Amino acid sequence: MKILNYIKGKFNEPISSEWMDNFSPSTGKVIGSIPLSGDADVISAIAAAKGALPEWSSLDPSDRALWLDKIADCLEEKFEEIAHLESMDTGKPISLARSVDARRSVSNFRFFSEMIRDREEEVFEMEDATNIVKLRAVGVGALITPWNLPLYLLSWKVAPAIGMGNTVVCKPSELTPLTADLLMRVIDEVGLPPGVVNLVHGNGNAGSVLTGNPDVDLVSFTGGTSTGSKVAMSASPQFKKLSLELGGKNSSIVFSDCNLEETVKGVTRAAFLNQGQVCLCGSRILVEESIYDQFMDMFVESVESMVIGDPMDEDTDLGALISKQHLEKVESYVSLALEEGGQIVTGGKPCLPKELEGGNWMSPTVVTGLGTESRCSTEEVFGPFVTVHRFNSEEDAIKIANNTRYGLAGSIWTGDLERGRRVAESIHTGMIWVNTWLHRDLRVPFGGIKDSGVGREGGKWSLGFFSEPLNVCLKHD
Repeated sequence: MKILNYIKGKFNEPISSEWMDNFSPSTGKVIGSIPLSGDADVISAIAAAKGALPEWSSLDPSDRALWLDKIADCLEEKFEEIAHLESMDTGKPISLARSVDARRSVSNFRFFSEMIRDREEEVFEMEDATNIVKLRAVGVGALITPWNLPLYLLSWKVAPAIGMGNTVVCKPSELTPLTADLLMRVIDEVGLPPGVVNLVHGNGNAGSVLTGNPDVDLVSFTGGTSTGSKVAMSASPQFKKLSLELGGKNSSIVFSDCNLEETVKGVTRAAFLNQGQVCLCGSRILVEESIYDQFMDMFVESVESMVIGDPMDEDTDLGALISKQHLEKVESYVSLALEEGGQIVTGGKPCLPKELEGGNWMSPTVVTGLGTESRCSTEEVFGPFVTVHRFNSEEDAIKIANNTRYGLAGSIWTGDLERGRRVAESIHTGMIWVNTWLHRDLRVPFGGIKDSGVGREGGKWSLGFFSEPLNVCLKHD
């Protein structure tokens, strides 16, 4: 399977004629090749976006919203293909690819289409003047997306970006190119004007050229904190608009008055959804002392009941990790946990059929006995690996939850909603759920603080980021 770049409405091989292999996470075998795009490919894509900008940005917002609807309709027709490609490319269970990735890729375009169509112009009256606030396109956008939710997050950026009149160059992760290619095929099929959406494949070099180019006016990046730092250093000196959604080390806080059965289900899901490869995952679990033993018995039973195996199997709960390198990283934290004095309660390499032995497999791992200041408890692992800690009071739980450099998300489990809200408002984070996890309303802001990022996207925050406000003050006679 050979994947191509998509520039100015055409699928192109890389100018350098250099290619990269794309590997299956579940088998380790090569499933295709993608362009190793060089500077010339990226510059060509930026030029295409810049050339398409004047006409596209001059369209009425309702006309651009219609294009988003066309894309959503076409994606919906390819729903099962999206799920199949995403499962094959990321190693996640196909049931998850259907319920999350395929579904959200469609709903993102529909949501922003409706929001743009319904948006009302802001008017502020003065005694002797009228102020009208117009939202105009920023210009050419660089949209850089990670490997864990490839089409989900690409559609999350493309829809509001072009809906607000920008043109874009997309750079997906080189580890998961298949559904980005599918989106380009959809865009080509519906006949979106050439140059409005462009895509270049490749490694970090292509991303660096993209974010540092002076003809790029905004950068929306989702990925690791260390890479995000490099993106910021590249984009900030040119005063580009910048949105960074980075890593997390999120706490699931379990109080003794919770509904324990429902809490165990929720905490298990929060810990291991997508093999723990979600920035919002609750990878440190804080349990009130009085129910710690009971919780642990139920939690370990819940974890060990999850089915790990072939992502294409409808009964699979957990699939493979994204790459050999990432598996080695997660395994290094298992070794570190033992060095730091922890106990491995459950986890390790699963026993799988021979055809899957070359894949990147690891059973969900639960570690106890570590200090809350330990590296395993405070550093992002981004895999099926959690640490569990005891606490004795609200103040204790809040202190532990806040002792990392990250501030992205978290969850609180309690029978007292007043306490839930009180504790939630004391956590230094951008998002937090009470008695649920990853219960998403697309209208609310998404993003974090501290080392978890800069800015917010989602709902009106996305429309604000992907536009520039112009205030026109009309003096009355």
